Amino acid sequence: MPQITIHDAAGAVSVRKVPRGTLLLHALDGGVEAPCGGHGRCGKCRVTVQGALSSPDPRETSLLGAAALRRGVRLACLTTVEGDCTVTLGADRAVQVIRSDGTMPAFAPEPIFEKYGAAVDIGTTTLAARLYDRSGALLAQAAAPNPQRTYGADVITRTEKSLAGERESLARCIRDGIDSLLRQMSAQAGIPPEAVDTVVLTGNTAMLYLLTARDVDCLSHAPFLADELFGRYAEPEELRLSAAPKARLYLPRCISAFVGADITSALVSSQICTRDESALLADIGTNGELALWHKGRLLCCSTAAGPVFEGATISQGMQAGPGAIHRVAYENGKISCRTIESAPAAGICGSGLIDAAAVFLRAGIIDETGAFTDEEDAYPLTPEVSLTQKDIRMLQLAKSAICAGMLTLLEAGGLSAEGPARLVIAGGFGSFLDLHSAACIGLYPPTLESRARAIGNAALAGASMMLLRGQYRQQAAALAEQAETVDLSASPVFRENYVECMGFETP
Repeated sequence: MPQITIHDAAGAVSVRKVPRGTLLLHALDGGVEAPCGGHGRCGKCRVTVQGALSSPDPRETSLLGAAALRRGVRLACLTTVEGDCTVTLGADRAVQVIRSDGTMPAFAPEPIFEKYGAAVDIGTTTLAARLYDRSGALLAQAAAPNPQRTYGADVITRTEKSLAGERESLARCIRDGIDSLLRQMSAQAGIPPEAVDTVVLTGNTAMLYLLTARDVDCLSHAPFLADELFGRYAEPEELRLSAAPKARLYLPRCISAFVGADITSALVSSQICTRDESALLADIGTNGELALWHKGRLLCCSTAAGPVFEGATISQGMQAGPGAIHRVAYENGKISCRTIESAPAAGICGSGLIDAAAVFLRAGIIDETGAFTDEEDAYPLTPEVSLTQKDIRMLQLAKSAICAGMLTLLEAGGLSAEGPARLVIAGGFGSFLDLHSAACIGLYPPTLESRARAIGNAALAGASMMLLRGQYRQQAAALAEQAETVDLSASPVFRENYVECMGFETP
């Protein structure tokens, strides 16, 4: 049986044996991202390999180029192991900047746990967690990429994988990721992980289905009616965590198939539904989930932005980590870029992409349709990183889905784009956004710019509140029960808005 020696980005070395003919992506077992789900389309699962491997096929040659192939770079989803080999994982796997902070109102803790409790946000792209003691003190925080990324960057791809027979593998994968966070936090706090007796696990509906290994068939086709909306403790036979095997595991209430417990949790932490003023909540990420509170009525919807803001479908896109361009400015007729940790430019993350588009508009590099004005196919931001015409088009599709969803939700609630008193932007990605750049490109209605505020990881904050005070679980359940879901897929208003939002607003 062939032996694979794996060198990861942190310098650790591991060895494993796999049957001859095993796809390298499967052999690495989550060690490399596959945003397209391993279909050989995105070219992101790049590794450096030496040894006995299958020969590159035309798709791999086209995606990588001859120079990269000569250096030993291969795509894990298109390469099979034919004998002993050595794999070096990319340095961009080593560190990712993930925001786990989120705004919480002041309240007196009355925890639902006995000694120690944890809150976990299962995002499509990232995991984030917090550990608390009985006094309500935050003992530790931890975050990591969602290990399910090896099955695909988005919910749809992972749903397809689950239906294709990988349900248990997807569940084991995410549980292992959560276990790792619990162990990290316990080590930071100086307690054994088994001392954690209660965990609140929030996430979108599909993420909770995949966590509990439920059949996702009902989420995969019309009429998209979830047969489980949670709002309960998991049964022991349904879900256990090896790091805290005796812990009670609470899954907050979802609203619908596409509006999950992450939005319910965000509504709790933002407390927008306790005020008289109208407010629009937007969790912008792979899935754009939106909620409108207006005159005692709660309307919600979900719009598929895709993994553009995580860099998955951008030619030189990457998640937020060292070397990612995260800020782009235009001063004195010149474009300047800043990278995370001031590392050499290695790619561009979502916040940098939005900044770049706003700068391109201001500098006349693209017009209001998104086309490059000099008819070139790419424009360099630095000597190492460029944006292509296709990248701009992918951004237009994603930002149009978000903005059109907002406008459609507002119209359903009887409001204009000027109507809400506040726009609350939730999610880790929203924390990195330059709100002016986002308004300039039409990610949200520019009329709301002065009323926009980012509140960080509101889902994790809401899960923490449910952990620390039981009445917030009741509030979450009541909001989910009250919420009305607006179906964008059947809405002619959404389709019209989607087309109109495709262009760029001028600065």
